[in-house]
Amino acid sequence: MRECSRLSRRAVLGLTAAALPLSASTPASAATVIGGEQLARTGVQVRGASGLPEKLTARSWLIADCASGEVLAAFNAHRRLPPASTLKMLFADTVLKKFDRTERYTVKDSDLADVPAGSSLVGVKPGITYTVEQLWQGVFLRSGNDAVHVLAHMNGGIAGTVAEMQAKAEDLQALDTHVVSPDGFDHPGQISSAYDLTLFARHGLKNADFRGYCGTRTADFPAGGRKTFQIQNTDRLLTGAWGLRTYDGLIGVKNGYTSHAGNTFTGAATRGGRTLLVTVMHPAEGSNAVYEQTAALLDWGFGPGRSARAVGTLVDPLSEGGAKAGPAPARNAAQAAAGAPSSGSGGPSPGRLVEGAAGTALLLAAAGAVVVKRRRRAAAAAAPAGTSERSERSGAFERSGAFERPEAFDRPDGDDAGATEPGGRHRR
Repeated sequence: MRECSRLSRRAVLGLTAAALPLSASTPASAATVIGGEQLARTGVQVRGASGLPEKLTARSWLIADCASGEVLAAFNAHRRLPPASTLKMLFADTVLKKFDRTERYTVKDSDLADVPAGSSLVGVKPGITYTVEQLWQGVFLRSGNDAVHVLAHMNGGIAGTVAEMQAKAEDLQALDTHVVSPDGFDHPGQISSAYDLTLFARHGLKNADFRGYCGTRTADFPAGGRKTFQIQNTDRLLTGAWGLRTYDGLIGVKNGYTSHAGNTFTGAATRGGRTLLVTVMHPAEGSNAVYEQTAALLDWGFGPGRSARAVGTLVDPLSEGGAKAGPAPARNAAQAAAGAPSSGSGGPSPGRLVEGAAGTALLLAAAGAVVVKRRRRAAAAAAPAGTSERSERSGAFERSGAFERPEAFDRPDGDDAGATEPGGRHRR
């Protein structure tokens, strides 16, 4: 019993130290946290303005001034979540400038062989010749994974493109992002954040082609021979689809959906000479909520948010003279315990096991379970033959599953369909 007590005290001391908030164990300053120390905090961050929309149910969101890069308000800005097709913004940031929009390419079977089952498709077919402009229209308007894969193969292949995207993310200082596929489809370990997605949009909008594609409502797409069919942008604030009104001044940028990532969206709008960027990730409600909450944040930014003082900044790319900063502290296990998707083990930086009092309680419960288990084993060894011990798997800590590895994200879902929409995979 004394030995168990000594082990328990040592475990408790070690685990409690590991559970201390980062600010208590490793002081962080604005110079060492990407975008500023305040953006590394959990919860709503806003200064100098009130009136934020009340019904914001997203797991993460951010609003920023596109020109200055000032972050006006944010909620869990660096929370690492699956990005779905909003990751295609990074794909465009990486590949768009490599090919002239008038260049023509005849698609081969091998270009489409690795498109994930259940992907959103624009309708690219082998044997048909497309211009680069048409392929990018397929990427931006219909979020076509088939168009993404053709462009990736033109760029040298999927693996090389993924490596280039990761390097581009690092140059943009999007340090929450880990790229596994160029299209944003669910894969274990593929993560980003509201902060990073906003960086991708801001960088992309500097390019005239990027800006033009993301703001295009409809286009004619080749169907073979001289035939075409019309494609429409899946950005509902741009087109007014599914019962939504178009947002006055909207200029893009990109939406996404998978069953694991939920609905994600980064939008940009200009009013009175000012352009604002908003990213919303995984609202609790259905597919329209991501647009409704984006519109509400934009309304706030153009209204009461005009008096907001910056809570952080969108940093500049290293290649453009941006000052290098460190990643925000990860909170992967705490998010998993709260029911959020875990970033997996393939993220760009290690996460702390726990954060704050809730994490401490979990770890102390674990330590207690170890002591109880040892005591029961000792009692079992001394008990008469025929006695048995109840399974420890019935313990509350084990039932919580807080530290289990996330399951593989291989459900067949269209990237931009809402969970309740009919025919949401956009197959043609």
